[in-house]
Amino acid sequence: MAATVSDSEITKSDKYSILLPTYNERENLPIIIWLIIKYLDNSGHDYEVIVIDDGSPDGTLEVAKQLQKLYGSDKIVLRPREKKLGLGTAYIHGIKHATGNFIIIMDADLSHHPKFIPNFIELQKKHDLDVVSGTRYKDGGGVYGWDFKRKLISRGANFITQLLLRPGASDLTGSFRLYKKDILQKLIDSCVSKGYVFQMEMIIRARQLEYTIGEVPITFVDRVYGVSKLGGSEIIQFAKALLYLFATT
Repeated sequence: MAATVSDSEITKSDKYSILLPTYNERENLPIIIWLIIKYLDNSGHDYEVIVIDDGSPDGTLEVAKQLQKLYGSDKIVLRPREKKLGLGTAYIHGIKHATGNFIIIMDADLSHHPKFIPNFIELQKKHDLDVVSGTRYKDGGGVYGWDFKRKLISRGANFITQLLLRPGASDLTGSFRLYKKDILQKLIDSCVSKGYVFQMEMIIRARQLEYTIGEVPITFVDRVYGVSKLGGSEIIQFAKALLYLFATT
């Protein structure tokens, strides 16, 4: 009789590779790593954190090396690059070194709280989803620390995107997500954008390729240390990408 694999054995074989792109995050990195380890260790899931530093001049990589000594090279994997090359290429770089069959992407600036990661995993397992996305715009989600102007820009961008593209997800510009590794690779291969709008295109391509998408409400907190990387050029990129996707999807 052929041997069968139980649900518990399947669960134990799952591993989650957390991709953490960094640029000038020396103050935030020790805190976010501590929180990830706290919540993932408590959940019992197998995981690794892959830090992808893009040549931060503030010494982020040196801090990451100290954290690796503290927590071990099996948990903290360093895959730095020489210079800032964009978020999309950071994920491409990270996925090449990921040993997990699931990929979690999140920001290193404390805007994404690791306490939500077990919720992502639970929802994915319940429905065997291809993508689980954190959303600020459903009941239970929210944004803290933004002024009215930034809230208006974010809400407006999402509203226009929903109107034009009908993506089947409520938060397109968020960057706190869980993917099946093979699905993420296919989405990256299908995407044209590499900057701020990369996250939006990933969800649009997922819908286009008929992948299943689930959402977990999250609270987004504006960074405590450092300076936001969102500026006027990113808003222009967003508008151009929105028109491109409207015309091609």
